[in-house]
Amino acid sequence: MATVTPAAARGYRSVFRVREFRAVFAAHLMSVLGVVVAEIALTVLVYRATGSPLMSALTFALGFLPYALGGTLLAGIADRYPARRVLVGCDLLCAACAAAMAVPGAPVAVLLVLRCAMAFVAPLFQGTRNASLADVLGPGEVFVLGRSLLRMVAQSALLIGFGLGGLLLTVLAPRGAIALTGAGFLASALLLRFGTVLRPARGGEGVRTSPLAGARAVLGDRRLRALTLLFWLPPLFLVVPEALLAPYAAGIGADTAVLGLLMCAMPVGTIAGELWAGSALTARTRSRIVAPLAAAGPLVLLLYAVGPGVPGVLLALVLAGLAHAHTLGLDQWYVDAVPEELRGRAMTLLGAGLMTLQGVGMALAGLAAEFLPVHGVVAGAGVVGTLVVLVLLAELRASGRSRGGSRDETGVVTK
Repeated sequence: MATVTPAAARGYRSVFRVREFRAVFAAHLMSVLGVVVAEIALTVLVYRATGSPLMSALTFALGFLPYALGGTLLAGIADRYPARRVLVGCDLLCAACAAAMAVPGAPVAVLLVLRCAMAFVAPLFQGTRNASLADVLGPGEVFVLGRSLLRMVAQSALLIGFGLGGLLLTVLAPRGAIALTGAGFLASALLLRFGTVLRPARGGEGVRTSPLAGARAVLGDRRLRALTLLFWLPPLFLVVPEALLAPYAAGIGADTAVLGLLMCAMPVGTIAGELWAGSALTARTRSRIVAPLAAAGPLVLLLYAVGPGVPGVLLALVLAGLAHAHTLGLDQWYVDAVPEELRGRAMTLLGAGLMTLQGVGMALAGLAAEFLPVHGVVAGAGVVGTLVVLVLLAELRASGRSRGGSRDETGVVTK
């Protein structure tokens, strides 16, 4: 396990001083960009083969739908086998799926099944990698900064990956772009295989548990349940304005260029918020801002209540993204609360639930907008989201008291 002095632990540079993390970071960058490019290329390929907008949209949705099932059924593997073996195996499976997609003449049904297979193992890969970060960086402040860097890569991939995918498709056929992403997964597997240390399984190699045992262990603990829901539920409401950007922009007469600008606003705010919290704040301060920023994130969506134009929408989305800075403190609370032998399963379930509920939030937003004005739906989501956060924060404080102590502003139980 990496040891870092308190002085060295300030700022993101300390994370890159750990050689093993550099390999993890590079592998993550390759796999995330690969997924984004593959989604674009596969969507184009399916549309060209079928001429159906529905099938094209379904191809994109299949990146979300298997998350809940994969996260639930595969979570136990994260602690049953060495992390490096799991990560390399997932990357090799995705590389094989991408290679099969690139085969000329592959039927659309086969392409969709292969896309499902990649999405099915995604929560296992992400959960195992996030859990192994605590082994690579230690479970303290440097772990929090490492998690933050990986999240920023994922957010940046949304901004860069779609543009990169579109550029690739101007010089490559869709199957060629998919083959290139397969090579990226293979490179990620090689980086993880030769750039990280083989550590024993947390739960004892080969020890079997039922697929639901991890979920029961995490959600059955009062504090872990509250922390998990604090990760899961706010994004359900924060995806509402993004899901409804197209109809809102059309309603105020904004063109597609403005729509593209609006779609970038929340990711840009999120990256800026994480950079600020990770580079300018101490661990104690990051913990203190969890509660106010978690509640403020959905609350700023109330700006939609007045039916704002483009500047007002931009402001609301950027502020909602900036409030995401609270996640660094929340990460520390979570890793402190999860027993080491349960860490892989907990992280897998955390990622699976997060992705699944964002998909649910998008669907509910679209349904509500069929009957209500878009600006009213977004403002309502902000109010309900803030109330949910306040309830969860109260439950989190109560869980600290129930363990025989009180929880101070840093999130630590004190006797």
